[in-house]
Amino acid sequence: MTLLKLRPALADDDVTDPAIPLVPDHMRVYAIGDIHGRLDLLTALHAAIDEDMAEHPGPDCIEVYLGDYVDRGPQSAGVLDALLARARTRRTVFLSGNHEEVMLDSLASRDAFSRWLRMGGLETVFSYVPPQPGLDEGHLWLRWRSAVRQEHIHFLRDLATSYACGNYAFVHAGLKPGVPLEEQQRADMLWIRGEFLDCQDWFGHCVVHGHTPKREPEVFANRINIDTGAYATGHLTCLVLEGGDRFLIST
Repeated sequence: MTLLKLRPALADDDVTDPAIPLVPDHMRVYAIGDIHGRLDLLTALHAAIDEDMAEHPGPDCIEVYLGDYVDRGPQSAGVLDALLARARTRRTVFLSGNHEEVMLDSLASRDAFSRWLRMGGLETVFSYVPPQPGLDEGHLWLRWRSAVRQEHIHFLRDLATSYACGNYAFVHAGLKPGVPLEEQQRADMLWIRGEFLDCQDWFGHCVVHGHTPKREPEVFANRINIDTGAYATGHLTCLVLEGGDRFLIST
Protein backbone atom coordinates (compact mmCIF):
# COMPACT_ATOMS: atom_id res chain seq x y z
CA MET A 1 0.00 0.00 0.00
CA THR A 2 1.44 3.34 -1.08
CA LEU A 3 1.56 6.14 1.45
CA LEU A 4 1.47 9.69 0.12
CA LYS A 5 3.10 12.40 2.21
CA LEU A 6 2.80 16.04 1.22
CA ARG A 7 5.27 18.57 2.57
CA PRO A 8 5.44 21.55 2.81
CA ALA A 9 2.06 22.89 3.86
CA LEU A 10 -1.04 22.86 1.69
CA ALA A 11 -1.60 26.15 -0.11
CA ASP A 12 -3.96 28.50 1.75
CA ASP A 13 -6.78 30.55 0.28
CA ASP A 14 -7.43 34.05 1.61
CA VAL A 15 -9.55 33.77 4.74
CA THR A 16 -12.26 36.20 5.74
CA ASP A 17 -10.88 36.22 9.29
CA PRO A 18 -7.58 38.14 9.52
CA ALA A 19 -5.94 35.43 11.59
CA ILE A 20 -4.18 32.57 9.81
CA PRO A 21 -5.44 29.31 11.39
CA LEU A 22 -2.93 28.09 13.94
CA VAL A 23 -2.61 25.35 16.52
CA PRO A 24 -0.95 26.22 19.84
CA ASP A 25 2.84 26.26 20.08
CA HIS A 26 4.51 22.91 20.72
CA MET A 27 1.43 20.99 19.51
CA ARG A 28 0.84 18.79 16.49
CA VAL A 29 -2.62 17.53 15.55
CA TYR A 30 -3.23 14.42 13.46
CA ALA A 31 -6.88 14.53 12.29
CA ILE A 32 -8.15 11.28 10.79
CA GLY A 33 -11.14 11.11 8.45
CA ASP A 34 -13.98 8.60 8.13
CA ILE A 35 -12.71 5.01 8.52
CA HIS A 36 -15.93 3.04 7.91
CA GLY A 37 -14.75 -0.41 8.90
CA ARG A 38 -11.46 -0.39 6.96
CA LEU A 39 -9.13 -1.79 9.59
CA ASP A 40 -6.49 -2.45 6.94
CA LEU A 41 -6.30 1.25 6.06
CA LEU A 42 -6.36 2.35 9.70
CA THR A 43 -3.46 0.01 10.49
CA ALA A 44 -1.45 1.42 7.59
CA LEU A 45 -2.26 5.00 8.57
CA HIS A 46 -1.25 4.41 12.20
CA ALA A 47 2.10 3.10 10.97
CA ALA A 48 2.55 6.20 8.82
CA ILE A 49 1.67 8.51 11.72
CA ASP A 50 4.14 6.70 13.96
CA GLU A 51 6.80 7.07 11.27
CA ASP A 52 6.07 10.80 10.97
CA MET A 53 6.35 11.24 14.75
CA ALA A 54 9.69 9.45 14.71
CA GLU A 55 11.01 11.54 11.81
CA HIS A 56 9.74 14.84 13.26
CA PRO A 57 9.92 14.57 17.07
CA GLY A 58 9.28 17.34 19.52
CA PRO A 59 5.72 18.66 19.71
CA ASP A 60 3.01 17.35 21.96
CA CYS A 61 1.01 15.20 19.54
CA ILE A 62 -2.73 14.51 19.65
CA GLU A 63 -4.81 12.35 17.32
CA VAL A 64 -8.35 13.55 16.57
CA TYR A 65 -10.71 11.05 14.95
CA LEU A 66 -13.68 12.57 13.13
CA GLY A 67 -16.20 9.75 13.48
CA ASP A 68 -17.84 7.15 11.22
CA TYR A 69 -15.61 4.34 12.42
CA VAL A 70 -18.27 1.72 11.64
CA ASP A 71 -20.48 0.53 8.75
CA ARG A 72 -19.93 -0.18 5.06
CA GLY A 73 -16.44 -1.65 5.43
CA PRO A 74 -15.92 -5.24 6.62
CA GLN A 75 -14.15 -4.84 9.99
CA SER A 76 -16.01 -2.31 12.14
CA ALA A 77 -15.57 -4.32 15.36
CA GLY A 78 -11.85 -4.58 14.63
CA VAL A 79 -11.64 -0.83 14.02
CA LEU A 80 -13.16 -0.13 17.45
CA ASP A 81 -10.67 -2.54 19.04
CA ALA A 82 -7.80 -0.76 17.26
CA LEU A 83 -8.98 2.67 18.40
CA LEU A 84 -9.31 1.52 22.00
CA ALA A 85 -5.79 0.07 21.83
CA ARG A 86 -4.47 3.30 20.30
CA ALA A 87 -5.96 5.34 23.13
CA ARG A 88 -3.87 3.37 25.62
CA THR A 89 -0.60 4.59 24.10
CA ARG A 90 -1.47 7.92 22.47
CA ARG A 91 -3.23 11.14 23.35
CA THR A 92 -6.53 10.85 21.47
CA VAL A 93 -9.87 12.56 20.93
CA PHE A 94 -12.71 10.51 19.45
CA LEU A 95 -15.69 12.31 17.92
CA SER A 96 -19.02 10.75 17.08
CA GLY A 97 -20.22 10.40 13.52
CA ASN A 98 -23.81 9.89 12.49
CA HIS A 99 -23.15 6.16 11.97
CA GLU A 100 -22.08 5.71 15.59
CA GLU A 101 -25.26 7.45 16.71
CA VAL A 102 -27.43 5.13 14.62
CA MET A 103 -25.50 2.07 15.83
CA LEU A 104 -26.23 3.06 19.43
CA ASP A 105 -29.90 3.62 18.60
CA SER A 106 -29.99 0.16 17.00
CA LEU A 107 -28.87 -1.50 20.21
CA ALA A 108 -32.03 -0.20 21.87
CA SER A 109 -34.55 -0.28 19.03
CA ARG A 110 -35.50 -2.98 16.54
CA ASP A 111 -36.95 -0.31 14.21
CA ALA A 112 -33.68 1.65 14.30
CA PHE A 113 -31.82 -1.61 13.62
CA SER A 114 -33.89 -2.20 10.49
CA ARG A 115 -33.10 1.29 9.19
CA TRP A 116 -29.43 0.94 10.10
CA LEU A 117 -29.04 -2.23 8.04
CA ARG A 118 -29.92 -0.21 4.93
CA MET A 119 -27.20 2.40 5.57
CA GLY A 120 -24.25 0.07 5.91
CA GLY A 121 -24.99 -1.46 9.28
CA LEU A 122 -25.23 -5.02 7.98
CA GLU A 123 -21.47 -5.09 7.41
CA THR A 124 -20.98 -3.99 11.02
CA VAL A 125 -23.32 -6.71 12.28
CA PHE A 126 -21.35 -9.34 10.37
CA SER A 127 -18.11 -8.06 11.93
CA TYR A 128 -19.56 -9.25 15.27
CA VAL A 129 -21.53 -12.34 14.22
CA PRO A 130 -20.93 -14.48 11.11
CA PRO A 131 -23.67 -14.60 8.46
CA GLN A 132 -26.14 -17.43 9.01
CA PRO A 133 -28.39 -18.42 6.09
CA GLY A 134 -32.09 -18.28 6.85
CA LEU A 135 -31.77 -16.15 9.98
CA ASP A 136 -34.55 -13.55 10.08
CA GLU A 137 -33.93 -9.93 10.99
CA GLY A 138 -35.37 -10.21 14.48
CA HIS A 139 -33.11 -13.07 15.47
CA LEU A 140 -30.14 -11.36 13.79
CA TRP A 141 -30.79 -8.29 15.96
CA LEU A 142 -30.81 -10.41 19.12
CA ARG A 143 -27.63 -12.28 18.18
CA TRP A 144 -25.82 -9.05 17.32
CA ARG A 145 -26.88 -7.27 20.52
CA SER A 146 -25.55 -10.11 22.63
CA ALA A 147 -22.24 -10.10 20.70
CA VAL A 148 -21.42 -6.39 21.03
CA ARG A 149 -18.86 -6.02 23.79
CA GLN A 150 -19.55 -3.63 26.66
CA GLU A 151 -16.21 -1.96 25.99
CA HIS A 152 -17.49 -0.96 22.55
CA ILE A 153 -20.78 0.32 23.93
CA HIS A 154 -18.98 2.48 26.51
CA PHE A 155 -16.68 3.81 23.77
CA LEU A 156 -19.64 4.80 21.59
CA ARG A 157 -21.49 6.44 24.46
CA ASP A 158 -18.45 8.48 25.50
CA LEU A 159 -17.78 10.01 22.06
CA ALA A 160 -17.54 13.80 21.94
CA THR A 161 -19.28 15.94 19.31
CA SER A 162 -16.61 18.58 18.78
CA TYR A 163 -13.07 19.54 19.70
CA ALA A 164 -11.39 22.94 19.40
CA CYS A 165 -7.65 23.51 19.22
CA GLY A 166 -6.23 26.93 18.45
CA ASN A 167 -8.07 28.39 15.46
CA TYR A 168 -9.38 24.98 14.38
CA ALA A 169 -12.64 23.21 15.26
CA PHE A 170 -13.07 19.51 14.58
CA VAL A 171 -16.51 17.98 14.01
CA HIS A 172 -17.90 15.07 12.05
CA ALA A 173 -20.25 16.73 9.57
CA GLY A 174 -19.95 20.49 10.02
CA LEU A 175 -21.45 23.49 11.78
CA LYS A 176 -24.63 25.48 11.35
CA PRO A 177 -23.71 28.90 9.92
CA GLY A 178 -24.14 31.85 12.25
CA VAL A 179 -24.17 29.76 15.45
CA PRO A 180 -21.19 29.88 17.89
CA LEU A 181 -19.40 26.59 18.39
CA GLU A 182 -20.53 26.28 22.01
CA GLU A 183 -24.19 26.69 20.93
CA GLN A 184 -24.16 24.18 18.06
CA GLN A 185 -26.72 21.38 18.12
CA ARG A 186 -25.50 17.78 18.18
CA ALA A 187 -27.74 16.85 15.23
CA ASP A 188 -26.13 19.51 13.03
CA MET A 189 -22.59 18.50 13.98
CA LEU A 190 -23.33 14.86 13.07
CA TRP A 191 -25.61 15.23 10.03
CA ILE A 192 -25.43 18.66 8.36
CA ARG A 193 -24.44 18.98 4.72
CA GLY A 194 -25.73 21.59 2.23
CA GLU A 195 -26.19 24.56 4.54
CA PHE A 196 -22.67 24.09 5.89
CA LEU A 197 -20.95 23.04 2.67
CA ASP A 198 -22.39 25.97 0.71
CA CYS A 199 -21.40 28.56 3.30
CA GLN A 200 -18.32 30.66 2.52
CA ASP A 201 -18.38 32.64 5.76
CA TRP A 202 -15.86 32.27 8.56
CA PHE A 203 -17.21 30.01 11.34
CA GLY A 204 -15.05 31.47 14.11
CA HIS A 205 -12.67 28.56 13.47
CA CYS A 206 -11.36 26.75 10.44
CA VAL A 207 -13.60 23.65 10.52
CA VAL A 208 -11.99 20.24 9.92
CA HIS A 209 -14.67 17.68 9.08
CA GLY A 210 -15.63 14.50 7.26
CA HIS A 211 -19.11 13.05 6.50
CA THR A 212 -19.23 14.10 2.83
CA PRO A 213 -16.93 11.80 0.84
CA LYS A 214 -14.77 13.23 -1.93
CA ARG A 215 -12.04 11.55 -3.94
CA GLU A 216 -9.54 14.19 -2.76
CA PRO A 217 -9.41 16.34 0.39
CA GLU A 218 -11.10 19.72 0.02
CA VAL A 219 -9.25 22.76 1.37
CA PHE A 220 -11.21 26.00 1.58
CA ALA A 221 -10.71 29.24 3.46
CA ASN A 222 -13.20 28.29 6.17
CA ARG A 223 -13.17 24.47 6.19
CA ILE A 224 -11.17 21.34 5.31
CA ASN A 225 -12.92 18.11 4.35
CA ILE A 226 -10.83 14.96 4.84
CA ASP A 227 -13.46 12.28 4.14
CA THR A 228 -11.97 10.57 1.09
CA GLY A 229 -14.42 7.66 1.03
CA ALA A 230 -12.00 5.14 2.50
CA TYR A 231 -14.38 2.17 2.40
CA ALA A 232 -14.79 2.51 -1.39
CA THR A 233 -11.60 4.27 -2.57
CA GLY A 234 -8.94 2.71 -0.33
CA HIS A 235 -7.79 6.23 0.61
CA LEU A 236 -7.92 7.08 4.32
CA THR A 237 -6.68 10.60 4.94
CA CYS A 238 -4.97 12.28 7.88
CA LEU A 239 -4.52 16.05 8.08
CA VAL A 240 -1.50 17.12 10.11
CA LEU A 241 -1.48 20.58 11.70
CA GLU A 242 1.50 22.21 13.38
CA GLY A 243 1.75 25.94 13.94
CA GLY A 244 0.48 27.42 10.68
CA ASP A 245 1.59 24.43 8.60
CA ARG A 246 -0.69 21.78 7.14
CA PHE A 247 0.14 18.58 5.29
CA LEU A 248 -1.45 15.25 4.46
CA ILE A 249 -0.73 11.62 5.11
CA SER A 250 -2.89 9.29 3.03
CA THR A 251 -3.13 5.58 2.28
